[in-house]
Amino acid sequence: MATKIDAMNAVKPLDPKSSSSSKMSSIKVPDLLSSTSNFSLKTLKLKTKQQELLIRVTILCLVYILAFITRLFSVLRYESMIHEFDPYFNYRTTLFLTEKGFYEFWNWFDSESWYPLGRIIGGTLYPGLMVTAALIYWTLRILRFAVHIREVCVLTAPFFASNTTIVAYFFGKEIWDSGAGIVAAALIAICPGYISRSVAGSYDNEGVAIFALLLTFYLFVKAVKSGSLAWALASAFGYFYMVSAWGGYVFIINLIPLYVLVLLITGRYSLRLYVAYNCMYVLGMLLAMQIRFVGFQHVQSGEHMAAMGVFFLIQVFYFLDWVKHLLSDTKLFQTFLRITVTSAVSLGVIALGVGSASGYISPWTGRFYSLLDPTYAKDHIPIIASVSEHQPTAWSSFMFDFHILLFLFPAGLYFCFKRLSDATIFIVMYGLTSMYFAGVMVRLILVATPAVCLVSAVAVSATIKNLTSLLKYKNKTIHSGSTKGSVGSKASSKAMQDQSLPFQKNAAIALLVGAFYLLSRYVTHCTWVTSEAYSSPSIVLAARGAYGNRVIFDDYREAYFWLRQNTPSDAKVMSWWDYGYQITAMGNRTVIVDNNTWNNTHIATVGRAMASYEDEAYEIMRSLDVDYVLVVFGGVTGYSSDDINKFLWMVRIGGGVFPVIKEPDYLFNGEYRVDKGATPKMLNCLMYKLCYYRFGELRTEYGKPPGYDRARGVEIGNKDVKLEYLEEAFTTSNWIVRIYKVKPPNNRW
Repeated sequence: MATKIDAMNAVKPLDPKSSSSSKMSSIKVPDLLSSTSNFSLKTLKLKTKQQELLIRVTILCLVYILAFITRLFSVLRYESMIHEFDPYFNYRTTLFLTEKGFYEFWNWFDSESWYPLGRIIGGTLYPGLMVTAALIYWTLRILRFAVHIREVCVLTAPFFASNTTIVAYFFGKEIWDSGAGIVAAALIAICPGYISRSVAGSYDNEGVAIFALLLTFYLFVKAVKSGSLAWALASAFGYFYMVSAWGGYVFIINLIPLYVLVLLITGRYSLRLYVAYNCMYVLGMLLAMQIRFVGFQHVQSGEHMAAMGVFFLIQVFYFLDWVKHLLSDTKLFQTFLRITVTSAVSLGVIALGVGSASGYISPWTGRFYSLLDPTYAKDHIPIIASVSEHQPTAWSSFMFDFHILLFLFPAGLYFCFKRLSDATIFIVMYGLTSMYFAGVMVRLILVATPAVCLVSAVAVSATIKNLTSLLKYKNKTIHSGSTKGSVGSKASSKAMQDQSLPFQKNAAIALLVGAFYLLSRYVTHCTWVTSEAYSSPSIVLAARGAYGNRVIFDDYREAYFWLRQNTPSDAKVMSWWDYGYQITAMGNRTVIVDNNTWNNTHIATVGRAMASYEDEAYEIMRSLDVDYVLVVFGGVTGYSSDDINKFLWMVRIGGGVFPVIKEPDYLFNGEYRVDKGATPKMLNCLMYKLCYYRFGELRTEYGKPPGYDRARGVEIGNKDVKLEYLEEAFTTSNWIVRIYKVKPPNNRW
């Protein structure tokens, strides 16, 4: 190459200017390159703390992205759609908000729900989710992003899950150190207990509420630690956002007072605590009262009285602390203390008794009682017990949603107790109380997940830090030559330590490898659970075919599309309350009951109609102006979450209001059956007829007789179902949804 370049230069004419310039360039270029290389090295050479900060920020960015993309399995596998039941109401109200504006939304009377009663939307919901999605949508439109509100609703939960990882980092850093914060962010990013309610399409209140809950807790702990009024104000606004988003705010307004009470009892009262709690409670309460669905519950509901009681108690502590500085006589202060505490407690008990007796303070709700007593709902409020996510949690569910965190959690509690502080006391209380409630109700695993991740992160961070410190330990040579016995004994003990050091290092390496292996298994488990269990929209069912291929059942949307296209716009549809939100949002038809479950009598009326004979049910349907009846049936496909399996809850709820409906009438020797051994009442009730109409003619499985129910695994008892007051209007391709039209009354003349 050098000879070619020289030859080319020799051919060119010799210009003195060019030659001089080439000489200058030949002199300057190496200097310029060397100065540039030196400059880049100097700029890239960071201090140790700066390197740590860069690595930390990089990891957090990767965790943020991971938390978002791991929740997109449902979009990639199916399509961008809303999941479950409640999210369809949230989507419908958000669409109304973006089209009509906040004023119309806040004063919206929905005549398509709970016919003929209707529903006042602004006064019966938590608007935080809808307003948040609408603000994101309007912001994107201002930035000229042409998006549909549905796409915003689908991706709202993953977006806030990513934000939750950032809050978890700062919370973990506040509790322990930055290492625990990094681990907490990574754990909560992929934890199935949180992913179950934050996948793409899960447009429910919990999608933003867990972010608000963790943010409120972090800001309050920060306020207690610093005593800053700014942090206390921030925690009050965080609490307001939580109140606007989800009814689970009751957990916050009871846990924080309990935490403050524990600090007062254990002698950890301080002015920092006084400022933090007073500001958070007073301002948070005033802001929460602006939500119409909450109103004056903070001063009138029994569920909020603990917060008020601790508020007055902390005023007593402040007063006693002030008096203690004024009185120099210890005995006199002790006497004053006893009188003051006795008077304050007596006054509080009297006020609570008078308020409860007069009716000013309302008693605890049934949902609150069911958290304290798991059997309460089944005995007194069957409509709450009928929901699957309100059932007590099995151990398998804990293992499924937490995996190794279930074992790291006790270890983290040990480290927290070992280094007690105001922050660690809070996370211990949060972890223990939330784990208890998670055991009472499956749904509340979601509330326990942040605490489990934070406490487990403390265990992981502390353990790895202790093990790596052993690896960093270096041998120190012992200089001999001293004649004193004490020096000789010290040297011998030091030599023994150095001899055991290689074993400790090997053990530390083995434990680190084991820890990283378990964490890798956690990642694998979380990915599998997310993709297989929590990324399937309930409105689109999937199953495996005979050859392992995926089979899709899209019967729900098929039925709702038929309703929208083939029924009058003012048609009223009766179904069990589970499907009310979907019928209204996707079918655009008026429903008798829906998932709000605010009127138990109305739901019991529908349950009575389903459990009655056809002629009796017809009179009930005519009184409600019902035009169509929709039932869900899984006998053909083996879909177990159908109305036949839910039927006993319809009987119990209906019988709770109407004593004419008795559960034993539908049981044969205490057993629920649909085959030939079923009771006559069961074989001839409306629900049985609507599900099994024409089913006796159908052969569902090879080698089985006609009328074989694949969901129950039996041959039905009544194959010759005749309908007198209803007629079949539409049945989906897989028989999952069946729609019947109510016949008009016969001409009396």
